[in-house]
Amino acid sequence: MFSEIYLYKPPAWKYNRPEHVFTETSLKAMTSSHKRVSIKDIARAASVSHSTVSRALRASPLVHAKTAEKIRQIAVQYGFRPNAVARSLATNCTFTIGVVVTTIADPFVAEVVSGIEEEARAHDYSVFLANCNADPEREVKVVQSFEEQRVDGIVVTASRVGALYASVLARMRIPIVLLNNQHPSRFAHSVMIENVEASRAAVRHLIELGHRRIAYIGDRFGYGSDSERFSGYRSALDEADIPFRPDLVVHGNGKAEGAAAALEKLLAVAEPPTAIFCYNDMTAIGALKAMRTQGLRVPEDISLIGFDDLPLTLYVEPPLTTVRQPKHEMGRLAMQALVKLIAGSETEQDIRLAGELIVRQSTAPPKEGNAWNSSSAPKTARKRKYPALSSSPSAPTH
Repeated sequence: MFSEIYLYKPPAWKYNRPEHVFTETSLKAMTSSHKRVSIKDIARAASVSHSTVSRALRASPLVHAKTAEKIRQIAVQYGFRPNAVARSLATNCTFTIGVVVTTIADPFVAEVVSGIEEEARAHDYSVFLANCNADPEREVKVVQSFEEQRVDGIVVTASRVGALYASVLARMRIPIVLLNNQHPSRFAHSVMIENVEASRAAVRHLIELGHRRIAYIGDRFGYGSDSERFSGYRSALDEADIPFRPDLVVHGNGKAEGAAAALEKLLAVAEPPTAIFCYNDMTAIGALKAMRTQGLRVPEDISLIGFDDLPLTLYVEPPLTTVRQPKHEMGRLAMQALVKLIAGSETEQDIRLAGELIVRQSTAPPKEGNAWNSSSAPKTARKRKYPALSSSPSAPTH
């Protein structure tokens, strides 16, 4: 019975012409006139019903393998492309995903989106990308816009409104996964790095080199990530019985140019740091440039650690010691979680990945006897005056 329904072959008289004549003439004429080839056209060419063509193109097991292969060959030969609108009406799915990023100019975003797209392609989803400029209000508007476009799910990177998505979801009823959520909540399905442990490992590295005056340059827009990385920094100091000094904690804006003013504050304290742990790589690169402007050497005068392991950290001088975030994998896992939510399956609510300390040439032991590094150096050496450094007000956050 099923074979009669799904593998139905219309009699030749129905088209009033031989089967091969229709295939060679009608479809070729259609493609040469730029008319879109439809499922019904493929069905006539293959002498099957249009429902059989539809099932074959969806790889349904209800269609005999030989028939399905014949249908696929005809579809490829004549450049058939499924109509996305028709498919969405039939399945109530658009097979599209919305991705909201802080800014497309952020090097961190490129690798994350690459992971999202790789996994999306594996599940036949297309990806729409939108920029929210790290603005909470704009982020919500972009998410609502994606919903109006009937995307099947949304990934938001570095969300500024993560804790508010419970109410948003109640109205929208669309799956959302937050990547590096800046406002953790029990509601949000999220993918993040283990910020505390990764930061603790970075500061331990500096302590093991012999540093005791270790500064932290955070991100005033970092919210959850900044708080967790500061916790790891503070935890490593406590483990080593190194007294915490509030004057060695300053905040930039997560961008290279924002590190300059933060560094200026650190250089002005009575006993400046011999090492600096930065919230992200862009902050560290900005600090590196500002130190070079001041005639300070890295790592001879000050050791420096970033966070993210952006590709350009290999090409600064010296190459930057940093914490590697598995950015591509984070994107893949976020998309995997979203696919499960779209299908109505359960998934982990809070996925955490380990970071990896990458030791390069920007860290070294403090040099004993160096006036900059010696806590017993004369006050005139410790209170050296520096010209004002420029800063910038806004930034992306990882």
